[in-house]
This record gives sequence, structure tokens and C-alpha cells, in this order.
Amino acid sequence: MHSGGITVFERVLFFVYGVVSYVIFLGTFLYAVGFVGNFGVPTTLDGPASGPLLVALAVDVALLGLFAAQHSVMARPWFKAWWTRIVPQPVERSTYVLFSSLALVLMFWLWRPLGGEVWSVESAGGRAALYALCAFGWGLVLVSTFLINHFDLFGLRQVWLALRGRPYTQLRFGTPGPYRLVRHPLYVGWFFAFWITPTMSLAHLLFAVATTAYILIAIRFEERDLVREHGEAYERYRRDVPMLVPFARRRPTAAVPSMSGNSDGLRDTP
Repeated sequence: MHSGGITVFERVLFFVYGVVSYVIFLGTFLYAVGFVGNFGVPTTLDGPASGPLLVALAVDVALLGLFAAQHSVMARPWFKAWWTRIVPQPVERSTYVLFSSLALVLMFWLWRPLGGEVWSVESAGGRAALYALCAFGWGLVLVSTFLINHFDLFGLRQVWLALRGRPYTQLRFGTPGPYRLVRHPLYVGWFFAFWITPTMSLAHLLFAVATTAYILIAIRFEERDLVREHGEAYERYRRDVPMLVPFARRRPTAAVPSMSGNSDGLRDTP
């Protein structure tokens, strides 16, 4: 469905919907910082156990599984091809962002701390250093989204183009900043944010392990889609640039070719 076939009222409606979805995402992202860091929000990742361990564990695993399923399935090309028969193309990305945010809101609401302690750093200097590294992770996540086009990633560019009556155009692929060091700096940021903490509880460990497993699996699906879309061009990029660990292998000196689209969650991350 091209924007040229959409009425003015629909264009305005899509734009408002996209902005509202983005505002909900922004609030959810800020809440997530406090939720994982255990500050400034009513519910947090850590805390004393509030009920039977197995029940709480089952609830938390179900919430993580629901988010992973929504986040991954809705990002796949085959799902989009079906989904856009129901949801207009200009708001497909905004709808994905909205559903991802709602899945996180449900997690924040129903999450059950498990109690227990895996490790705890007591020194003030050590705690400050770990908080700084965790903040670096959140910052890297945010910066990475802007490097690949934050507004396209979260659906605002799509509804803005529709509002102006212009068809959507793919972004040019580029390797700015950290994208020349690793293919997925956004995911590296998540690892810092989720794993680096002065106090690791059982619930925090569950969250970190589950999200890490999901990211590693999601990368395989995402890169398979990118190879299908870009062919040998992305294969060369994948051979030349490490996935997550900078300087993990020697890279050829040949420049990475430009292509449309981008990796690192452009179709998978809110």
C-alpha cells in the first residue's frame, strides 16, 4: 500500500498513531533503565522473593518468552508480508514498536523478584565503576540507534513520509563509528546494560541469561534475512567485521560496500 493511495485524513491519523507509539516506547525505554538498575520506578528487576520460587520463576520465564516471541516473529519478512495485508504499510513499524513496548509494560507489571544474591560488590569505587559501565551500555544502545537512523528504526520516518504523501524508501547501508568495529554495537550495549551490575540477584541473572540467549539467536535470524536481501555484499561485511567483539579477527583492508538497509536491530529492536 503506497502513501499515494491514502486519504489526507488517514495520513494524519497514521502520523498521530506513529507519534503516540513512539512516545509510549520512549516512556518504556526510560522505565526499563530504572527497572534494570533498580531505581526511580515502582517495580524493579531485583528484590526479595514475594512468593514460591518455582511459581515466580515460571512467571518470569513466561514473560521473557512472550517478549522474545513477539519481538522476533513480528520482525520476520514472512510475518510482515502477511501482517501488512491487515495493517497499513506506513504504520507497520510503529505497530511493531507499540507491541514491543506493551510486552515490556506487561513484564514490568507482572515481574516477580526471586531474591537471592549471586554477587555483590561492596566498595564504593567498585560500585561506581560498574554503574558507569552499565550507563555506557545504555548510552551505546541509544547512540547506535541514531547512527543507523533512530526515526526509521522506531517508525517515525515511515509515518512522516506518508503524511507528506511520499513512498517509503530504503536507507543506505553505512558503517559509522562502532559499526566499523562490530556488526551489532546496539546488542553490545544491551550486554553491558544487562550484565554489568554491582549486585547480581537471581532474577537479574535469569533476565541477563535469557536476554543474551535471545539476542544470540535473533542475530542469526536477522543476518540470514540481510544476506537474503543483500547477497554477497552483506556476506563480505559479515566476513570483514566481527559480530560482537572488536578486533576478534583480522579484517581485510578492502572497504565495505554500500547497500540499502541496515543491520543491528533495524528490523528487530524497539
